[in-house]
Order: sequence, then C-alpha cells, then structure tokens
Amino acid sequence: MDILSDLWLGAQTAFSVWNLLYCLLGVFLGTAIGVLPGLGPTATIAMLLPVTFGLPPETALIMLAGIFYGAQYGGSTTAILVNLPGESSSVVTALDGYQMARNGQAGTALATAAIGSFAAGTVATVLIAFFAPALSAVALTFGPHEYFSLMVLGLVASIVLASGSLLHAVGMVLFGLILGLIGTDINSGEMRFTFGRFELADGISFVIVAMGVFGLGEILSNLENEQGRSVTLSKVTGLMPTRADLKRMVAPVTRGTLIGSVLGILPGGGAMLASFAAYALEKKSSKTPERFGKGAIEGVAAPEAANNAGAQTSFIPMLTLGIPSNPVMALMIGALIMQGIQPGPSVIEEQPVLFWGLIVSMWVGNLMLLVLNLPLIGLWVKMISIPYGFLFPAIVAFCAIGVYSLNNATFDIWLMAGFGFAGYLLRKLDCEPAPLLLGFVLGPMLEEHLRRSMLVSRGDATTFFTRPISAILLLLAVLLIVSILAPAVRQKREEAFTDED
Repeated sequence: MDILSDLWLGAQTAFSVWNLLYCLLGVFLGTAIGVLPGLGPTATIAMLLPVTFGLPPETALIMLAGIFYGAQYGGSTTAILVNLPGESSSVVTALDGYQMARNGQAGTALATAAIGSFAAGTVATVLIAFFAPALSAVALTFGPHEYFSLMVLGLVASIVLASGSLLHAVGMVLFGLILGLIGTDINSGEMRFTFGRFELADGISFVIVAMGVFGLGEILSNLENEQGRSVTLSKVTGLMPTRADLKRMVAPVTRGTLIGSVLGILPGGGAMLASFAAYALEKKSSKTPERFGKGAIEGVAAPEAANNAGAQTSFIPMLTLGIPSNPVMALMIGALIMQGIQPGPSVIEEQPVLFWGLIVSMWVGNLMLLVLNLPLIGLWVKMISIPYGFLFPAIVAFCAIGVYSLNNATFDIWLMAGFGFAGYLLRKLDCEPAPLLLGFVLGPMLEEHLRRSMLVSRGDATTFFTRPISAILLLLAVLLIVSILAPAVRQKREEAFTDED
C-alpha cells in the first residue's frame, strides 16, 4: 500500500498544471535537440541549468529529465528519415530504419520507434518505482568508507565503459578530479589551486565546466566538421503498423527493454551501450540475420526500446546513491546541488515530492512523446535543413547570458570560453570529455568521504578492506580493471578506437 500512496503523491505533483507544462516543454525541446545533429541533451541541459534557478526542484528536474529521454526519441526520427542520427544512441536505429524508409516504410519505422520507446519507458518507470526505494534503503546503511569505495567503483566503471583509448579515459577522470579540488579546503579553510584568484575561492562552478566543455566545445567541433543535411522525404504515410508488424515487435521490444534497463544502471553505460547490445542480440538470435541492415523491423524495435529504457533507469543510481551513470546524470546532480538538495539515499525520505513526482512525470512524458511527435514529423524534417550558421550564434549568446547570471561576473564568461577551447582540444585529441565531467562531480564527494573515513579510523587505511561492503565494492573495481587489461579485451578496444578514427 505504501507504493500506491507514494505514486499518488507523485501523480498529484506531476499532474499539476505547471509541472505538466514544463514536462511538455522538456520533451518538446528534447525531441528538437535530438533531431538537430551536433547539439545533444548534455549540451542543452548544461545551457538550461541557469534557467532552473527560479523553479521549484521537482519542476526543474521534470523538465530536464524530459529533455533527456525526449532527445533519445528525436534522434531516431532523423536516423530513419535521412540516415543522420541526431543522437549517438540512434546510430544503430539508422542501420535498418533508413532502409525501411527507402523501401517506402518510413511511417512503419517511425511508429515502431515510438511504440518501442513508450513501452520500454513505461516498464523502466515501473522498475524505478519498485527498485529505487529498496536500493536507497540499503544505501542508508552506508558509512563514509562504503561511499568512498562506491565512488571509486563508479569512476573505474566510467573508465572501463568509455569509448576510445583507455589511457585517455584515465587521464580525463584524473583531470576532472583535479578540477574538483580547486577552491577552499573544507577542513583547513585554506585556498588551494586558485593561483591567487579570489573568484576561484568557492571552486569552479559546475555550470561553467559543463557549458564550456559540452556547449562551446561541441559548437567549435561542429563548425569544423558540419555535415550536409539532405532531406529526401517530404511526406510520411502509413503511421499505423499492421498486426503482423506488431507481432514482430513484441519480442525485440521486450528483450531491448530488459537489456536497456540493466545497462542503464551501469556507470558509463546508458542508452548508447544498450542500443548496440540490443541490436547485436537480435541479429545473433534471428533465424534470418541476413535481413538486418536491409530493413528489418526488429533492428528498429530492439535498439529503440533499449536506448529509452537505458535512459530512464540511469536515474536509479543518481537518485538513490548520488552516483551519476552518465554525463547527463552528472548534470542532474548539479541541478540538485544548485537547488540546495544533497544527492543520495536520503532524497527519497527528505524529498518525496521530488522523487515520486519525477517518476510519475516520466510516464507522462513518454505518453506525450507518443501522442505529439508522430503528428509533428513534418516540423522535425524542416528543422533538419536549418543551416548551422544560424544556430550557433544563438547558442553561444545563450551560454554567455546563462553563465553571467550565476555571479554577475565577466570572469565566469572568460572561464567558460577557456573550457570551451579545452573541450575542442580534447575532441581533437580523441579524448572523450564525459569521464572528465564524472570525475569533476564525484571528486569533491570522494575527497570528503576519504577524509572522513581516515578520521574515523585514525589514519588506518586497512579499514576500507576490513569492512565487508567496502571490500566487496573495491574488489569489483579491481576486477573491472583486470578485465579491461586482459590482452583480448584491450586489443578489441584498440581496434574499435582505430575504426572510429
């Protein structure tokens, strides 16, 4: 009965007029961002963080969450229609979705993506409602030792699951940890790594780093490598799949939902990894694998279900443990901190309106995506043809205004510009910036729990290995490191990195 009363509380929150409007705004913006290649939910949420200052915490998170899972849907639209994935997680959808469009089945492919996303989102929302409180209850038993070990595991997992060079991923995490140390030491009160700049006494704002690395860095990269966009379809028909199509969707959607729900929880996993895994499973288990890549409906249903489920279950570790499983969840934690809420297992107990309102809003948002986006396909197709030269000045101006509004200081704008240039250089050096953001968010918390642990144990570092939960978490981190250092796994990773180049 408790779960029903909690969901009723969430429904009262999610169905309030303002929260419905902001949820609608979030999924609309998310879809638009997903349609436009080169922006993405990470950069968009980073740019919109200053806007959320004046909103209630639950309203802010509902809108930001809508942007995230709305972008997963929007990316599939252009992947299917013009073979140009708006999101990295939609790359797999383009393999069969675009071929279906060329075969005159664009409507069926879009409907498959919509139905698969809605079904997966509904199941993932139920999983969050049932499993997140239980996980949070377990996490409440954690002390500083367990939290330190958990964050070490999260950082190691983000290194293991990051794409590209292993050495680059380690470097990015360490860079993020160092940036997180800038500011005033919480124990001694001394300023450190500030180079005498008083503006850095409180550390570097999360918004500045996120906007610079992901916003401006993405813009500079896109200006150098802007892709041509050619829209070949002006009208889409046949949006209602046949009974035979629906029958062929059921099993792939089910398997994709399960894969996405599991992989979404893993640090560094999420939507992209889930969509690739779901597609590989469908192709391997199919009796006719030769159909894949030529317009197989299973090749659209499975990855779309997986990426939407992965996007939503990635909220579980963020809400219950305060651990971000991907860069967007790191931004969500930043939004909570800016609202004065400490992420972690106490959120469910101390902020039930926020937690349950967000969960119910996910189902509402997925329903909005299903109802709104198919009729708006014509609008999304027109948006693809907007020249990037008209988009980027507005984005830069919005970033500058948002950062200036933090402290009314021009120093913050210059700092953001510096991080933007750094983000561009990182992309040129094939360094994925996502681990940097995770290290930056977890760094201060990692240091805090480490110092607390050492104070409690009077400087005895072996206490991390004598406490059972802490020892298990550290053992898992070691096993992950050993697995990635295995010759076969290392060779395969390097081959994949070479192929990307």
